[in-house]
Amino acid sequence: MIGHLLQPLVCERFKNDARYREGHLRVVNALPQRKVLGLHTPEMKMLAKQLSRGGGEAVMPDGVCRCCNGTELIKCFGNVPSATLSHEEMMIWGFLINLEKCDDESRFEMLSKFVPAMDNWAVCDAFCANAKWMTRTDKERLWSFLQQWFDSHREFEVRFAVVASMCYMLCDGWIDKVFRRIDNLCFDSIESEYRTIKGKPKTVQEGSVQGASPYYVRMGVAWLLATALAKFPDFTRSFVNISNLPEDVVKLYVRKARESFRTRTVSAL
Repeated sequence: MIGHLLQPLVCERFKNDARYREGHLRVVNALPQRKVLGLHTPEMKMLAKQLSRGGGEAVMPDGVCRCCNGTELIKCFGNVPSATLSHEEMMIWGFLINLEKCDDESRFEMLSKFVPAMDNWAVCDAFCANAKWMTRTDKERLWSFLQQWFDSHREFEVRFAVVASMCYMLCDGWIDKVFRRIDNLCFDSIESEYRTIKGKPKTVQEGSVQGASPYYVRMGVAWLLATALAKFPDFTRSFVNISNLPEDVVKLYVRKARESFRTRTVSAL
């Protein structure tokens, strides 16, 4: 849809260095059907700001070019089949939603189309990390909005709820609610398009992971707990030790805690 605006920003090393390109693709780990152009996040953020402020030309599925402002671009993204969008267009879509000047209900309506289109950890996490408007949103309203995604059976809808909670709900009066919610997740009922493989492949295996399904929900919960450990160590340890979380999620949490400079010297259990 905006590929013509993205192509000039593609990293030269991604185009010309096969080893670098493979490393980039391995980190993003997009599903096979999702095209990755090779842009870096700063360039995508810069373009999103330009489009939010001044608009740009979008190519519709029927081939017709339209000049759209930021709000119109968000609507266009939501009205085209998400499978036709590149990884970078998905990222831009999320950044535009975060940049939009609107009330919470309008933004939640935009997210009702964006969140179901998420199929990659980077799109989910980049959106959540930059959703600073959530800090200004009434916590009750935000928590209520997140419940539908916690209740989902789709991997990245649940990860969205987990990561958004990690970023904006780990505070006094709310952390216990967050913990109860993740403790009640039924991991076995969450569907994933990623396949589990054993051992580290020598070449990029798109759409594969090396952990139990749904891998990105399990990793999201582990990340949330490691973040909570830095803020509320005693409360987090107490919760983990009595929780119903799967053993592999607890192990991932311990590993994340050891890897973080904030918690590497803090007992995780």
